[in-house]
Amino acid sequence: MTMTDPIADMLTRIRNANSAYHDELEMPYSKMKEQIAGILEREGYIRGYKVVKGQSFDVLKIELKYGPNKEHVISGIKRISKPGRRIYSKGADLPRVLGGLGIAIVSTPQGLLTDKEARRRNLGGEVIAFVW
Repeated sequence: MTMTDPIADMLTRIRNANSAYHDELEMPYSKMKEQIAGILEREGYIRGYKVVKGQSFDVLKIELKYGPNKEHVISGIKRISKPGRRIYSKGADLPRVLGGLGIAIVSTPQGLLTDKEARRRNLGGEVIAFVW
């Protein structure tokens, strides 16, 4: 029996909905997914998100964002650290995505941060994903 990675599932759903020009998408809720959505909203990659309370489980709704001529705001999104191979980095050695044009989402002791915030606070951690 294979266990699916919920974060990779979230990123794949965003990637697929974005390439199909969907306005919004839904997925099962988790705190970590909500934190990732918060970072994507704060960095301007998505329009917004909300948690919808359901009967048996909660749902995370994400509103995607496009340019004035339907250009993709998210041109790429990739899972870096996987359950089978975790990738950790020190605060000073955090990777730069496209020379600083993209962001890396890092799980630190102070919660999920972008690579820039983690570098500023000199915090290392698990490199979750790249978004550009």
